[in-house]
Amino acid sequence: MRRRASLVLLSFAVFFAALAPVLRWYAFPRLAKIPPSQYQEMVLEARPATLLQYDTMQPEQVEKVTIVQTLKGNVEESERIERDAGRDVVVWDSLSYVQGPDGKAVSQIPERYIFDAHTQAPVHATGESVDGDPVRREGIEFKWPFLTEKRDYAYFDAQTRTSAPIHYRGTRTFRGLEVYYFEQTVPWTKVPYPKMMPIPGIDATTLEKQTGTTRWYTTKRMFWVEPVTGAPVNGEEIHTEELRGGSLLGGRDKVTAFSGHVKMREDYVDHTVALVSSNRGLVLLLVSRLPWTFLTLGTGLLALSLLLEARSRRPDGGSASAPGPEPARA
Repeated sequence: MRRRASLVLLSFAVFFAALAPVLRWYAFPRLAKIPPSQYQEMVLEARPATLLQYDTMQPEQVEKVTIVQTLKGNVEESERIERDAGRDVVVWDSLSYVQGPDGKAVSQIPERYIFDAHTQAPVHATGESVDGDPVRREGIEFKWPFLTEKRDYAYFDAQTRTSAPIHYRGTRTFRGLEVYYFEQTVPWTKVPYPKMMPIPGIDATTLEKQTGTTRWYTTKRMFWVEPVTGAPVNGEEIHTEELRGGSLLGGRDKVTAFSGHVKMREDYVDHTVALVSSNRGLVLLLVSRLPWTFLTLGTGLLALSLLLEARSRRPDGGSASAPGPEPARA
């Protein structure tokens, strides 16, 4: 009976020990993925900010500038690209909509971002674009990979249409979560005008050619990233834009078009932290908690199986031999 029980325990020990690496190295890459239909909205604000008034071409300090950023999963496009890519692909149609203190639009920049659902590596396909211009991204944008490492990553900048390192600057605590802090500085770079301008009747595609006035941009970009999910729980930018030279400035060398410290609105920070904390537990189940639990359980069952097997081999189930009769005495 004990031998039969030990064989059953041995079978379960082998099963759980084998299941641990399967969960970590097979199930995790296939189950930890960004859903193709994800929708996300984020509101950021610069309080106060400097904003160019295009009717007078004079920069003025305003109470706030608001940036509404939306990410919408395009399921139809992701399924189309997956057929050729041979892997799970996510297509995000994003929009960064900038509005002044009066609620009127200042600019908007649409993007189509195509990436691997698990690794977040860019997938190059027709439609990859920024503000209608085709691009070929290198590195990440918006989100870090699952199990983010303590190292620099290449990060794509939508204004310059180029990628540059974003540097790991240490581990910190943010709202009770352990996060990795990343920082990137984009030096002054000439960038194209947004196709939607706050000047009625102005064609942004020919503005520079007609006036000779160019647009320049620099930013210091900061992210606090939860490393298990790879999701930023907070993001900030110290952002400055200038118009330089040409006839549009009336003889001036340069004019500030926008300047401000852009931060996530507090209610969106709270929502993001709660959402990431919940998702963190699910990822940890696959990557560590369940594998270690199954490995420990398998080891315990193996030890119990060996114990029962050893006891079953002892005579009479392990009881001591009965003493013989005492010798006769004179």
